[in-house]
Amino acid sequence: MILTLDVGNTNIKCALYEDEELKKAWRMSTDRHKTHDEYGVLLSMFLANAGFDKRDVEGVILSSVVPTINYTIEHMIDDYIGKTPIQVVPGIKTGINIRYDNPQALGADRICNAVAAQRYYGGPCIFIDFGTATTFGVISKKGEFLGGAICPGLKLSSEALTERAAQLPKVELVKPETVITRNTISNMQAGIVYGYVGQVDYIVRKMKSEIGGTEHIRVIATGGLSRMIASETSTIDIIDGLLTLKGLRLLYERNARA
Repeated sequence: MILTLDVGNTNIKCALYEDEELKKAWRMSTDRHKTHDEYGVLLSMFLANAGFDKRDVEGVILSSVVPTINYTIEHMIDDYIGKTPIQVVPGIKTGINIRYDNPQALGADRICNAVAAQRYYGGPCIFIDFGTATTFGVISKKGEFLGGAICPGLKLSSEALTERAAQLPKVELVKPETVITRNTISNMQAGIVYGYVGQVDYIVRKMKSEIGGTEHIRVIATGGLSRMIASETSTIDIIDGLLTLKGLRLLYERNARA
């Protein structure tokens, strides 16, 4: 079985695959202060609780957008799994044409999402990852990664509002039933959530017009807040919470014997 790890700014997503079959998936908080032993114990507990052993893991692949934690995670994998992970770095074999001005500047998570979107949904399509930052990517009809857009994530936008506006309190990210609300808390929630929906709709609409053509362009969403946004828009066609991890598995296949 193959262990995939996607290190994000907020969470570390892990999944165990046997060929294309997902056996189990887990999440850990991304904490720069945790030691490799603390992460190792957590991962060992996850595996044991699901009925697996580290000896079941044939290989490991790792993507990360948090460079300061990479050594800790690599050390953990080496000590607790006994494997050297394949890392999603510039030069990795992706199997797709990345038409980016500087491909080396493309984030590991976006590479994974592009590979999975091209393989499982084909082009043309747009994929959106609702994480700490929200990233948009476009796959052409020919299966090329054309680029995309990046904007602050929903939680980041909410935090920026409360940090910069002295009289506005921190609020829970929930969706009010209406946009017109009658207290400060729900006013903020309505503005943050519904405003973000509008932003997503506009960016996707602009991307579709730039792609051109008459065929349907599917939009795939992933990330923790994808369901909240998808519930308020017809823009999103598919929610695939495992898109990044699927891309990691594909990248492992394409690089394990390289």
